[in-house]
Amino acid sequence: MKRLRRWVIAGLLVWLPVAVTFLLLRFIIGLMDGTLALLPAEWQPEALFGFEVPGLGLVLTIAVLLLTGMFAANFVGRTLVGLWESLLRRIPIVRSIYGASKNFTEVVFSDTGESFKRVLLIEYPGPRIYSLAFQTATSLGEVQEKTGDEVICAFVPTTPNPTSGYIVAIPKDAAIELDMTVDEALKMIISLGVVVPEWRGSRPTELMVDGRRVAVPPDGA
Repeated sequence: MKRLRRWVIAGLLVWLPVAVTFLLLRFIIGLMDGTLALLPAEWQPEALFGFEVPGLGLVLTIAVLLLTGMFAANFVGRTLVGLWESLLRRIPIVRSIYGASKNFTEVVFSDTGESFKRVLLIEYPGPRIYSLAFQTATSLGEVQEKTGDEVICAFVPTTPNPTSGYIVAIPKDAAIELDMTVDEALKMIISLGVVVPEWRGSRPTELMVDGRRVAVPPDGA
């Protein structure tokens, strides 16, 4: 029975990642294929070829993104995009939703700034309970003044869906910066902590002891 159990687990380790990858790709491709509905009826794949072409919506989406990016990167495109954004920001409810999503997109996908560039380890939701977090801001204005501490803003993602989570403002000296990259941290979060990135001890680990940061050498000495 132990041997059979080992064989079953070995088979799951082979096929389960393949099945998850296939299902996710099929979902994404199916979602992108929905963009084909935006085309006129005479331009639909069924009308042109007589049958459906899976994945054509993904190609169309990528092409639209590339063309939009090329257009928005030149002077005329930037001017028109600016006018469009100015119009949206004049609409009461739309401007709040659009402004928030615009700022979030710029923070996540921009190569400049420090947002979502550092992985932190913080005591959350309680003492001696550690959670992975991403630093999002260091200048908190009113929060900085009224707390009296040098605070930073961090995003604590949920697992296995890292797109939702909590925003916390914590003292800077209470956060431990980790060596792992954002991609490695996301893999760890999505895998429920099963996939742990390898650490080579590039710098001393900092632990909180009696409210003070204490550096621990990589060899634990």
